[in-house]
Amino acid sequence: MTREAASSSAPATPDESGELVGRVQRGDQTAFTALFSRHRGDVARLIQRMIGPHKNEVEDLVQDVFLQVHRSIGDFRAEARFSTWLYRITVNVVLMNRRALKSRPKYADEQQAAPAEDHEPLPDAQAARNQRVRAFYSLLEHLSEKKRQVFVLHELEGISPQEISEIVDAPVLTVRTRLFYARKELAELLLKEPCLAALASGFERSKRSRGESAGDE
Repeated sequence: MTREAASSSAPATPDESGELVGRVQRGDQTAFTALFSRHRGDVARLIQRMIGPHKNEVEDLVQDVFLQVHRSIGDFRAEARFSTWLYRITVNVVLMNRRALKSRPKYADEQQAAPAEDHEPLPDAQAARNQRVRAFYSLLEHLSEKKRQVFVLHELEGISPQEISEIVDAPVLTVRTRLFYARKELAELLLKEPCLAALASGFERSKRSRGESAGDE
């Protein structure tokens, strides 16, 4: 369904990072380089899905995330799941970035808006797909920050409500409620967007097949 909105890749196996984290905590900088290489793609993908795939600042935010990881890794405890801890940092970095952007004068954002279009015209199918992706992420901007977070984490990243509750520091029931209303609001918005209207019926079929209501998953 919404998987079209960004490319997917398999996340690193969480258990494989435990040894690297321990070495980093003991001061091994080569282990941090390996940890960065292992998880950079996952972090970049999540950032891209949270801010939209046509924004310029993904790489800067990746660097901000791993700078925070480097500063805070001494606080990480082995009983926790590293990917959950890493995603919590990523979500917080993106949230701070989005708040900073909203505080800027509008003209400053417009000057840095989208990257320049390629000179070569895109094939019709690719151009249509790009239009759908842009339209989809534009609609996501209508959701509140908290609803957007859980929607992206669950629907695009495939993370369970239980793990999301740890990432966003909220009860599981709260996560499920936010997700329910995010889907509901987005389905209504999709109906108003001609190139995405078919996704709205997909939402409704999915909800009916799961028998979902607010607070359920």
